[in-house]
Amino acid sequence: MAGKGIRRLILLLLIATAVHADGELVKQVVAALNRGDFRMAEFELGVARGENGVTPEWLEASSWYARALLLSNQFGPAEARAEEILSLVPAGGKRRGPDEKQLDTAIGAAIEVKGQALAKSGEREAAIRFFRAELAQWRNTSFTPRIQKNLLLLTLVGQPAPPLVETAYVGPKPVPLADLRGKVVLMFFWAHWCLDCRAEVPILAAIHSEFVLKGLVLCGPTRYYGYTASSDHVTPSEEIKYIAQVRRAFYQPVEDVPMPVSNENFVEYGASTTPTIVLIDRKGIVRLYHPGAMTEDELRTAIKSML
Repeated sequence: MAGKGIRRLILLLLIATAVHADGELVKQVVAALNRGDFRMAEFELGVARGENGVTPEWLEASSWYARALLLSNQFGPAEARAEEILSLVPAGGKRRGPDEKQLDTAIGAAIEVKGQALAKSGEREAAIRFFRAELAQWRNTSFTPRIQKNLLLLTLVGQPAPPLVETAYVGPKPVPLADLRGKVVLMFFWAHWCLDCRAEVPILAAIHSEFVLKGLVLCGPTRYYGYTASSDHVTPSEEIKYIAQVRRAFYQPVEDVPMPVSNENFVEYGASTTPTIVLIDRKGIVRLYHPGAMTEDELRTAIKSML
């Protein structure tokens, strides 16, 4: 049984995704985990495997179980479960038709869990080697940025910031990072569909206003997703027009901020989580890499230490 704090953490991180999941097995397993009932989750997985074998849905449900083990600090069992999932992926990682999303979720989660379990067990270098090997194997998949994110969490801080692709953009024309040496750069990776990103806008505006005269530069990279609120399939030119509309509607407090639009930037910076926040010092070195939102106080503290 998980403790009260772990159960709440599992609830916050898992249930939002679970309600959108396809298939009853995932919902049943996550419901058990949200109650802190690992035994029931294991039972549901065992019954399903006995009745139907290893299906894409079983792999996805098992990946939720692995994540819950990691969150409850059961690093050995979490790593073992992740390894099992990866060993059961179809030969060559082939993903076809409606099963592709479930398999991608399972593979990406298993890689994340195994690497994080290694790192949290004190095997940081082994985790880095693992993530690099998996990144080489799974390039150009939907979960490539997720692997990159986990690798960068272990390696990016203290390293020179990778340059941004700035060919397409909304708002003012971006200035290359190399030309911003001497400034502190706050990068905010966002998505046009992301409500958490919109909620961060007042914080960004306040921080930008407070520190812009002291040398802070704000940049808001985003990417193409291939859809908009009104259409499931759009061209890049159609989507960038929609991104500009979202910017005008929800990002007015930071309307003077350049927003390069590039999928490559999201892969390079592992921005599978939106928002992702990156702070670069005056010498072009990354000092903060934070997948997820930050409070105003957290950002202010981090920036003050650099200014």
